Parts: sequence; C-alpha cells; structure tokens
Amino acid sequence: MTPLLRDRRRTLVAGSLAVTAALTLAGCGSSDPAADSSSGSPAKTRTVSTANGDVDVPASPKRVVVLDSGELDSAITLGVRPVGATHSASEDAFPSYLPASETKDITPVGEIANANLESVAALEPDLILTSKVRDGERYEELSKIAPTVMTEATGSAWKENFQVHAEALGKQAEAKKVLATYDTQVAKVTEALGGKEKAAATDVNFVRFVEGAEIRIYGKQNYIGSILADIGTGRPAITDKAKDGFSYDVSPEKIDLADADVIFTSTYGDPGKAGTTKTMNSGLWKGLKAAKNDKVFKVDDRLWIAGIGYTAAGKILEEFETSMTK
Repeated sequence: MTPLLRDRRRTLVAGSLAVTAALTLAGCGSSDPAADSSSGSPAKTRTVSTANGDVDVPASPKRVVVLDSGELDSAITLGVRPVGATHSASEDAFPSYLPASETKDITPVGEIANANLESVAALEPDLILTSKVRDGERYEELSKIAPTVMTEATGSAWKENFQVHAEALGKQAEAKKVLATYDTQVAKVTEALGGKEKAAATDVNFVRFVEGAEIRIYGKQNYIGSILADIGTGRPAITDKAKDGFSYDVSPEKIDLADADVIFTSTYGDPGKAGTTKTMNSGLWKGLKAAKNDKVFKVDDRLWIAGIGYTAAGKILEEFETSMTK
C-alpha cells in the first residue's frame, strides 16, 4: 500500500469544469444479457458484485485503467496490460518487480489516490479498477468515464480483491491457476523451513522505516502479515498490540520491542530521513536477537509492502526462502 495514506486521506477536489468537460460516458457495449442469450449472440456485458453494488462491465474489456498497485499487479498477473495506471507518490515509475515488458507502454495517470481524471478519460477506458479506500469519494466521477469496479479496501484483503479483479476482467480460469501456483510455492517454502512445526517455532517480524512517521512493526492484518501466516511462521507477541492489527508504531528509543528470531526491514523514503541508518546503527538495534545472529534482512519496500498481489507474493516467497535458508 502507498505509505502514509493509511494515516491520512488526500483532499480530493471534485467537479471542476475542466474535468467535467473531459468526462465522457464510455460505451460498454451494453445490451440485455438475456436478450443476447435468446438471440444466440454472446452477452456483451457481465454483472460484477462490488463494494458499490452490482456493476455491469464489458464481457471482454480491452482498455483497462488501474488506480492502485494491487490492481496493477492483478491485471498483469492475469495477462492483462492496462492502458493506464497510477504510481506511488514517491516515484514516477511503476514497480520494478513487474516485468518491464508489461509496464513500458502503460500511460501514467497520476498518483495513487489522486489520479488525474482528465488523463484517465483521455485514454477512453472501458473498465476502471480501484478501491473505496483510495477513490471512494470520486466514484461517481469515475463511473461517468467507464464502468468502475471498487473493492472495499486494500492490504490484508488482497486475495479477495484479486477474485473481484479476475471476475471484472473475465479471467476466472486464469485466476484458479494463479492460486494453485501460489499454494504450491507456499508449501515449498514451509518445507524448506523444516516443516510446519519448525516454521511456527521461528518468530518473524517486519519493521518498516517511514520518512515522516514513526517506525512500524507490522502486525498480522496486512499484506505481508497474511503471507507469513500462509507460510506458518511464528510472530512475536508485540504484533498482537498492533492498532487494528496493522502496525505497532514505535520511536527509535523503543526499537528493542521489535526483537524476534528473524527481522525483515524496508524503508519508505530516504533512509537518513526515515531514521533507518541511525536506528540500525544504535546499540538497541545491535542488541536484538536477530541482529546478533545475523538474521536481519533488508528488502525492497515497493515489493514487500506495496506490491499487494500474487506476482509480488511469488517474488516475496522466493526472497524469503533464500534469506531463511542461508
């Protein structure tokens, strides 16, 4: 997920004349599915259950715009190259863990949770994928551009969101293969750790340094927490204190609370400004069990935190196994 959006919501300015002029009702080739069935012709639309109720979408969308990293991961995982996508507020490029060949022709349409509606409309999409937590306040405007499928939130609900994305894209068969591949890979990683009992006996923490905020010890109700749960690793008791299950935030002076057998870390922003360098050079950090045993692993923030999809999860599992079996 894009950092800091959890703690704040951008002020969204709706209804400007320029944007209003740009909004065009994209034709979704709609016709009554029942009528199509009776005529023997394929239905031109399908109905998808979303966070905003039922939405009719094209049977085979061709011009898809995605407005968050999870939706981007889902589309590419399912073999769909969006025509437009948003990017992180901290970077102009799309996540590097995704194949460059699949993202090079995607048109940027602004930042996550602050997409440029004129840019979106200019692409003439026939389907938009996003979530209420990112764009709920602009649902009506987005719906005037193209059928808009929103999930409720992001993060820990990534698996359920993926199923909604697959249904909207008409890729349910492909989705089943993706899930089977993931389950097989998870089982392989658990076995590499010595089996379920040994995995459960190893406490793993994830610590994220965030520029402009306190240090986050990630709980269990988030993307990375769900992957660790699938693997079956243990989690330190501190994770149960995480607010809403998401994270327990601490100052550098309390970083000893992050102690665990293994610690994975990432940084959002500049390591100096985020406190990464200073904290990890402190006596408190060096006194952690994981630090003493050389079991601290730095990982890519955009992959482990912001990926929020099955392609990201596959790469995380690979890196996790490599780190844990050194």
